[in-house]
Amino acid sequence: MPAFTVTGDVDPFLHVTLRHGEKIYCESNAMVMMESNLELKGKMSGGLGAALMRTFANGESFFQQHIEATKGEGDCLLSPTLPGAMQVMDIGARQYMISDGAFVAATSDVNLNVRTQNIGNALFGQSGGFFITETSGRGQLVVSGFGSISELQVEAGKDIVIDNAHVVCWDSALRYEISVTTNQKSGFIGNLVNSVTSGEGMVLRFSGSGKVVVCSRNREAFVAWLSKGRGQ
Repeated sequence: MPAFTVTGDVDPFLHVTLRHGEKIYCESNAMVMMESNLELKGKMSGGLGAALMRTFANGESFFQQHIEATKGEGDCLLSPTLPGAMQVMDIGARQYMISDGAFVAATSDVNLNVRTQNIGNALFGQSGGFFITETSGRGQLVVSGFGSISELQVEAGKDIVIDNAHVVCWDSALRYEISVTTNQKSGFIGNLVNSVTSGEGMVLRFSGSGKVVVCSRNREAFVAWLSKGRGQ
């Protein structure tokens, strides 16, 4: 199986080692360097429908880069779009849900499946309600987060609430609800008003047993900060 190694402390590279015949796929424009034994192609993974769904639902590129060791073993370096850390996830015994823009690369036997949830339930019933990417198959997946990355372990009976913009990926065995605030007793209108007045955004409440990967930075808040001229 291809070997993924995150190398570097600040804005690291993903170092990938492939033996002859092995292949990976990654987000468009992720490839920084590759040795001459490797071949790079742009493909629509999963066909036209899946490619369109990833593009419109999750903001990923229509074409993904596929790298294969066609002439012998070789190495390549990949980099995510946003500055920040990366995490290698083992896929098989556990599958993961991936937030928008978090995907970097995966081995060829890992599939990314986009599925829909009811938006009405998200707004009025405080559960699910957006397009989400879920893994299947076996192998390894690499995700990135804006800023630093940390793993949180959810335990049965000890729910955790995380700002939606800081969630990178989570164990698909976890139960989750999406809400506009951390308060579950105020109703939708009360929660919406509280969200506006407190500055709270969308949050995800996780329950059950499993892992959640979070990042330290909120890219939407950062872009808003830059647009106000504070980055000068």
